[in-house]
Amino acid sequence: MRSKTHCPAFLLAVAALATCPLRAEVTPNPLFTDGAVLQRGQPIPVWGTARDGEKVTVEIDQQKVSTTAAAGVWKVMLQPLKEGAPRTMTIRGDNSVVLRNLLVGEVWVCSGQSNMAWQFNRIDNAKQEGPKADYPKIRMFTVARKTAAKPLSEASGRWIECSPETVGDFSAVGYFFARDLHKKLRVPVGMIHTSWGGTPAEAWTSLEGFAGHPELAAYAQSAGKRLNGYQEAMATYQDRLADFQQKSREWNQTFGKRHQEALAAWKKAEADAKQAGLKPSPRPAPPSPQPKAPPHPDGTSGDPAALFNAMVAPIIPYGIKGAIWYQGESNAKKARQYRTLFPALIADWRKRWNLGDFPFFFVQIAPHQTQPPEIREAQFLTLAKVKNTAMAVITDHGNATDIHPLRKEPVGQRLALAARALTYGEKIEYSGPLYDSMKTEKDRIILNFRHTGGGLVAKGGDLKGFTIAGQDGKFVPARAEIRGSTVVVSAEGVADPKAARYGWTHVPDVNLFNKEGLPASPFRTDVD
Repeated sequence: MRSKTHCPAFLLAVAALATCPLRAEVTPNPLFTDGAVLQRGQPIPVWGTARDGEKVTVEIDQQKVSTTAAAGVWKVMLQPLKEGAPRTMTIRGDNSVVLRNLLVGEVWVCSGQSNMAWQFNRIDNAKQEGPKADYPKIRMFTVARKTAAKPLSEASGRWIECSPETVGDFSAVGYFFARDLHKKLRVPVGMIHTSWGGTPAEAWTSLEGFAGHPELAAYAQSAGKRLNGYQEAMATYQDRLADFQQKSREWNQTFGKRHQEALAAWKKAEADAKQAGLKPSPRPAPPSPQPKAPPHPDGTSGDPAALFNAMVAPIIPYGIKGAIWYQGESNAKKARQYRTLFPALIADWRKRWNLGDFPFFFVQIAPHQTQPPEIREAQFLTLAKVKNTAMAVITDHGNATDIHPLRKEPVGQRLALAARALTYGEKIEYSGPLYDSMKTEKDRIILNFRHTGGGLVAKGGDLKGFTIAGQDGKFVPARAEIRGSTVVVSAEGVADPKAARYGWTHVPDVNLFNKEGLPASPFRTDVD
């Protein structure tokens, strides 16, 4: 935790939709606490809150940088640091804050929905791997789940050092990714984990991130309406509440002090009325019901921009190397739209961090009875649309009846392979075979692939999972044979083939791999 040389009283003024409190003392953003990991090799932003006009100085190593707080906030930019022994950072203003045990290394964001949020202690090999998780230079900051109508400036959470005692609450995928990078790079690794189960990609995209995409305009309109509608509803609510309160006062003045007497009189009058066959007068009671306040515009975890505002915006512009992502299940019913939405999300994050096209590596959705092939295709197509991306294929680690496959170690490992190759320059194969092109020869289709590595292999027997269609567009099971770096598919009765598909079902049963042991992505040649 942060240690302070003194703690003066502080002022707190929070408006209804305020994004950060105004503090009279110098306070760093919650991301900057004891045990934090800072990104090596690039300028390091450090920011927080303070009294207006207060001079704030940040010191670390031989650096000393000052600024003046304005509108209650301050920010400095440190020169790049190298990995090495733990550092101490001192932040001085009217008071002082000392941050200890800071590490410099590689920082990654891990985000998405439940499969990224899935805790280490719930995976298949937790008992075997937990005792081995003694990595004090791996640390994770888990952002508390929250929604917001406007971008917030602070996220709740703290840096936790990895140990057999603490790893159980870590994101399992985030841990295995960090473990493999730490072992290979031999530098500290920090993971900022921000995820929430059952959430769609539009919730993780900013309001501005939908701009320029007509098919996403409804999301921006929804978010805007949620906020503007709340402000209008609040004005009406205040009028209705004032009317209710006035009527309540009038009732209290008329009946309040003698309510029991009035009630007794009413009961006698009611009995007399019934005896006389007359309709009784209304029972004396206060105005009811009291009007309810309109729902707060912070919304739910499924609302557009709600999670970006509360769980991504507060960690920007913390220095990072890149991001890993495991999400898409909640967008499966709008897979075609996801072709636009997912690239828009990546572009949005990159623009806001202002670190260029930083690495963004993601997991293709695992086989499951509710997950159609189109959502995997949308992810596959993102690779061609968005630079500096990679996709971890896990067709061999799905579960047809459980959307949360318990084998998370291979997922983190495959994401780490992409980082090792694309981000850190290691000469390794990081992807399974990816469909590239096709050509027709008589009654056969020849499929070409990228990322064949040391060669294509059929794992466990003959190739399976391929279908082929003729000019009638009807797909039938195909014979498939590996020939060099290609796969040749054909089928009886299909003399003039038009298209081929692989693993094109909710739960693909497939076995095309490269010799590095990485599975091929499902695909279709007839993308529409």
